[in-house]
Amino acid sequence: MTKIGTVILGFCSLAIFMPWVCSGLTKEEIWSETYCQGKEKVTKLHFYLQDLIRGPNKTVYTVAKSELTDSLPSQFGRLLVLDNLITVGPEPDSKKVGRMQGIVGLSNLHELSLAMLVNVVFTEGKYDGSTLSILGRNPLTEKVREVSIVGGTGVFRMARGYVITSTHSFDGSLGVYEYTVFVSHLEDGAS
Repeated sequence: MTKIGTVILGFCSLAIFMPWVCSGLTKEEIWSETYCQGKEKVTKLHFYLQDLIRGPNKTVYTVAKSELTDSLPSQFGRLLVLDNLITVGPEPDSKKVGRMQGIVGLSNLHELSLAMLVNVVFTEGKYDGSTLSILGRNPLTEKVREVSIVGGTGVFRMARGYVITSTHSFDGSLGVYEYTVFVSHLEDGAS
């Protein structure tokens, strides 16, 4: 077969099999159908993170530290795990919408700066069961910070975007952080 014949056969195979790949999927795979159709949207979210670092019900725990951690104001080398409450408003008793769970490390020798690897897990409302994955640098000394969204599940499959965060309040044991999220994701093909 000639090279041109091989190329034509390849294109014909794609033309025959691509519609088959993008149809007949189960409900659990409906996002694949949406992906094949290329439907994407941007969602803006706003919530508050309740970061309880002291007390009997704290939600942040140190799991490791370096020999420098205690001698530096930046706490360089401290590794923490967290399971923080996410609420609609800044008050701790505000409506709960989810949890932020993951690992953060203080990764700057000279200033308080987190390297974040966390998931926002939605537990209420139309995003219940969906997640957003956040990965990046969060320099706590800056008034407004930006961290990237690198993925998601459920409603937020194939997510990408960014988070704008700032400290709403901090009293030594409870830090309240404001989050505004801009996330690009596939539309829910089931709706």
